[in-house]
Amino acid sequence: MEQESRNPFLQPNIIESANGYSSRINPDKRGRQNFVGPGFPGLKKRGHTLGNRSWIKIEQNGNSRVVELDKATVMRHCSLPARDLRLLDPLFIYPSTILGREKAIVVSLEQIRCIITADEVFLMNSLDGSVVQYKSELCKRLQREKYRSDDLAFEFKALELALEFACLTLDTQVKELEMEIHPVLDELAKSISTLNLERVRRFKGHLLALTQRVQKVYDEIEHLMNDDGDMAEMYLTEKKQRNLCNDLYDQVQGNDDTIGSEVGLGSKSAPVSPVGSASGAHKLQRAFSNVSAHKHGSLLGSSVTGETENIDQLEMLLEAYFVGIDNTLNKLLSLKEYIDDTEDLINIKLGNVQNKLIKFELLLTAATFLATVFAVVTAVFGMNFEDEVFDEPNRFHWVVSTSAVLCGVLYICFLLYFKHKKVFPL
Repeated sequence: MEQESRNPFLQPNIIESANGYSSRINPDKRGRQNFVGPGFPGLKKRGHTLGNRSWIKIEQNGNSRVVELDKATVMRHCSLPARDLRLLDPLFIYPSTILGREKAIVVSLEQIRCIITADEVFLMNSLDGSVVQYKSELCKRLQREKYRSDDLAFEFKALELALEFACLTLDTQVKELEMEIHPVLDELAKSISTLNLERVRRFKGHLLALTQRVQKVYDEIEHLMNDDGDMAEMYLTEKKQRNLCNDLYDQVQGNDDTIGSEVGLGSKSAPVSPVGSASGAHKLQRAFSNVSAHKHGSLLGSSVTGETENIDQLEMLLEAYFVGIDNTLNKLLSLKEYIDDTEDLINIKLGNVQNKLIKFELLLTAATFLATVFAVVTAVFGMNFEDEVFDEPNRFHWVVSTSAVLCGVLYICFLLYFKHKKVFPL
């Protein structure tokens, strides 16, 4: 009643709409107004971009579990920029990509979208069959190789399996397309119909999309093989060992300095045996320096040689799948050539039919011309005038016969002329 008394001239529906609009505008603590409307259903609002996503975490020992992580946590844990995580977002469609970063490898190959670190794999959780197979197969391999000595690093095992699944998936799709498109092309070559042409057009569009996907994987692997720097970024285990080596060296150096200072103070406070204490301090310093230098040099030497060997090892690993994806791409190119050859054959057949129609039209035009000449003679004698020709009935037969013979001779002359000009063989 109070609201109606305040707004006596407003209709109820207008009052309700005004109240609804005012309820959408809520002042915050700072006095600003935030518009809370329905918005677009597929649009992320500011402040809600860091929602949790479901990830499958696979460790080195083969154990896996589902975790809920937001974007900021993943970026901080793996030292990745936001643009790299955008490649793994299922809401966006990006081509296949393999990126080597400081602490992780970002892999987006077909349905396999994951982040590989030196110790674990974060796989984008999905109900797709490829994701489930990748997770189960990687866990099986890691558990099987747990008690075996393998030179291949953990990150390369995960990357190898992702490449294997991507190449196998693409090759399977190419084989299925070959099995479907060959009978359609053979049927189209035998009988040209609208239904067969529509089916070939649909298969050709599928072939073009599949070729682009295979070509992107091919280009990505080739780019990695041609750039040693990108391959060097993917040595996560080597870089982790190198960082541990640097930390150990810094720690040993810090302990060395601390012990040296403590020995110096001890020598000042105990002047009873200065020679023995000084010699002991020098011996400790020399021992720590030798140990640290030995460890640092050995670890650095092993990391450098191991990096060179792993470059070759990773290059051979990529080369194996490069050959496989190249074979798949060649199948698609051969299939495209087969479609082009079928289209050329259809065009030749259509051209042949068109030539036959043109020849028939030419013969029909010549016959029509001669029939017109005969009709002209008939029209002349059909006029109402007096002449001696009409006095004898036999002359009518002579006129008709002579006209028919002349038309036949002219038609034969036309055929000889067409043969002479090689318009069509007779």
